[in-house]
Amino acid sequence: MAFHPMRAYSVANPPLAEKITEDPVTNKTAQSTVTCGYQTHIAGYLRNVTVLWCRNLMNHSLSIMVNSLEGDYHYSCKIDLKPWHFWSKKGYKSIDVEGNLVEIYWDLRSAKFSGGPEPYADYYVALVWEEEVVLLLGDYKKKAYKRTKSRPAIVEAIQFYKKENVFAKKSFATRAKFDDKKREHDIVVESSTNGPKDPEMWISIDGIVLIQVKNLQWKFRGNQTVLVDKQPVQVFWDVHDWLFSSPGTGHGLFIFKPSAPEVESEGSSQGCDSDNSNGSRYHSTKSSTASEFCLFLYAWKIE
Repeated sequence: MAFHPMRAYSVANPPLAEKITEDPVTNKTAQSTVTCGYQTHIAGYLRNVTVLWCRNLMNHSLSIMVNSLEGDYHYSCKIDLKPWHFWSKKGYKSIDVEGNLVEIYWDLRSAKFSGGPEPYADYYVALVWEEEVVLLLGDYKKKAYKRTKSRPAIVEAIQFYKKENVFAKKSFATRAKFDDKKREHDIVVESSTNGPKDPEMWISIDGIVLIQVKNLQWKFRGNQTVLVDKQPVQVFWDVHDWLFSSPGTGHGLFIFKPSAPEVESEGSSQGCDSDNSNGSRYHSTKSSTASEFCLFLYAWKIE
């Protein structure tokens, strides 16, 4: 299926109301969010799990939502990570997912942040069902398995999208993996939309400028394919509001879409389809297209 950037634009709007008021967003009202979507096996079925990191001047929180099988209901858990609540940075909660106990463990006491709401090192968040870690975030994996006294998942969770809202004047940074088996990449969008020169924009990955757009006032929407670790990645952008709206009233949108992997032969097995012949307890309710990762970056210019 072909990827349609404008369709993605319509369905991938920011998950929360970034504007606390109807006034233009400022440093005081900006609410940075990172939303990650995963597919993992819980209670015998492949389900969507949404992880939302949220931060503003007053609050810092982590929310985890598990979809029902029909997808019309969320089983959720919210964790407040306020700096004056040190005790809340390590903890345990449980949620009931259609009669199944799902346990959530976290340790963010030493977590490192780079300005955004999502940590990048020295932490873990683990979802456990029947002594199996069905979703594990962070790099403290050994500590997570030791504390939960659980085994790794038989079928690993797959991240299929990431949406991030970044607020800045000229430079917008994020991180993402375009392939689960490869390293995470540093992505930076920089712009020069004020001054005597024509507006320009640069998009760099791992410190290398891969896209440069001059005369941005005429090319505020576009797309280009770049190579990242020898893998084609489609990059779409729409920065109309940067040029023709007041600061803080609209965002630029950047979509990074790696090329879809080749379909494996029918003889291969990913361990996620229903198989009554071997007594498997796993049943797929989603198509394999969920493994096609996509990054949405919402870049808000503020003064």
